[in-house]
Amino acid sequence: MENVFWWKGSVEIPTEGSFIQLNQDKTITVPDNPIIPFILGDGIGPEITPEMIKVVNASVEKIYGNSKKIYWVEVLAGDKAEENGLDRMPKETLDLLKQSIVSIKGPLGTPVGKGGKSLNAILRQSMDFYSAIRPVFYMGQPSPIPNPERVNVTVFRENSDDVYMAIEYMPKSEGAKKVREFFIKEMNVSEYAIPEDAGITVKPMSEFKTKRHVRKAFRYALENGKKHIAIAGKGNIMKATEGSFINWAFEVAQEDEFKGKIITEGEPQEGQARIYKVITDQMLMQLVLKPEYYDVIITQNLNGDYISDLASALVGGPGFVPSGNIGDGYALFESTHGTANDIAGKKVANPLSIILSGAMMLEYLNWKEASKVIYQAVKKVINAGKGTPDIASGFRKMGLSSTELTTSEFGDEIVKEIKNL
Repeated sequence: MENVFWWKGSVEIPTEGSFIQLNQDKTITVPDNPIIPFILGDGIGPEITPEMIKVVNASVEKIYGNSKKIYWVEVLAGDKAEENGLDRMPKETLDLLKQSIVSIKGPLGTPVGKGGKSLNAILRQSMDFYSAIRPVFYMGQPSPIPNPERVNVTVFRENSDDVYMAIEYMPKSEGAKKVREFFIKEMNVSEYAIPEDAGITVKPMSEFKTKRHVRKAFRYALENGKKHIAIAGKGNIMKATEGSFINWAFEVAQEDEFKGKIITEGEPQEGQARIYKVITDQMLMQLVLKPEYYDVIITQNLNGDYISDLASALVGGPGFVPSGNIGDGYALFESTHGTANDIAGKKVANPLSIILSGAMMLEYLNWKEASKVIYQAVKKVINAGKGTPDIASGFRKMGLSSTELTTSEFGDEIVKEIKNL
């Protein structure tokens, strides 16, 4: 692939490529030759990420010929950075990701027992990627539920708030003692509520962070013709945080931008969407019983983790779901699953999550025609019973014939279908 610039002791910036521009209004201007950095990832990352590049290149060439081309630049993070004597998240990587505006990565792991902050958390906070967006839809793969074609929901998980801010005090630590004493003496909290041996985690939730996240989700719903939006949270119990989140979401619906478009009662008409308040446990239950009922789910960071994983499971697991972390213009797309070290190097890893994230990235660049052919090709390959061992074995369990492919063979089949479209 002549348009891929691999890391060779340092980052190489292709002179043929141009950087995406971030405009004052936080929109982006995309040149016909954008520079897109990528991180291979740990575990199965080096096997699946090249397949994404191969498929995205094929789709861009199919639709645009030579008039558009992505210039891919490898940047290091995780194991490969460490193996080359660098920090697990080198400053050079963060700098180029920021300069490039849009990027994509494979799965990154956090070594057990070594300490240090999650690389994923560092990346998400580096450019304030405050919305994690996961579209979950069915493409024909083996699924654990009947009629999985009912699943077509996009989960908007707030990415910059909640317990993930890691304000924690371990049981019996000096910090926990001080916090406990403050709550009991200054805030009239009962000793029963915070025993001496309690660990304490602080759950901040801000109006500013919530409302910008909700606005992004509302705009997505209206632009894509989504009609039914769940505002999910355990607001009946956590009134100050998740209850406030829900109330703030309803306040956003009254802003001039959304008035008359985001409605709270009645059947939504053309150009409208209705919002519903849904308690988290009800949301999880309804996803299983009536997954077709909601088109978009807007929720907090922790609940978004639960809800997006359950939604992914309905269509076969996170290996079939793309993901994007998006802020004000800046965007980082990624595979949804982990590093899967147990199968790394065996050429059996399913590359679909990062391939579909590549398609999602093309949509973000407004190269939607190229994105569309990836979805079409993936569906054709799966519906022909072809896939990596996890897909093939799922078909066999259903009594259907299947063709088992390696990771790269699966990518090749998708490319072939793109060319045939």
